[in-house]
Amino acid sequence: MSDKRLAGIWIDTEKAIVAKNHDSQNASEFFLCKPVKAEIQHGNSSENAGNNAERTNRIKFFKEVEGLLTNTQELYITGPGVTQEELKHYLHDTAQYKNLKITLDTSQQMPEEKILETVKNHFNA
Repeated sequence: MSDKRLAGIWIDTEKAIVAKNHDSQNASEFFLCKPVKAEIQHGNSSENAGNNAERTNRIKFFKEVEGLLTNTQELYITGPGVTQEELKHYLHDTAQYKNLKITLDTSQQMPEEKILETVKNHFNA
């Protein structure tokens, strides 16, 4: 077993499910964290207000996900669409994660057990 602190995320526009093999200090077996749900904005007075609210909610969502990645040394991100690319750019624009090795992949929605298995397989754990 690796003593490297690894994490994997399945993410779309509505939620992120993180599987990692470490707490803030020690590497061990992979486990699932509580899913992070994105706040979806409904009904705005103008398109501009809607776009601003959406951007604010996206950053808040990414910050919550980032909080689960403290001390991660290598990250695997998968999911449908482009949200995984947006998260990668967000993390690389953050000082703490600018040198983090991130691997991107695409996948459809899957049950949490399958996400855990996919992350473990990616890291050969």
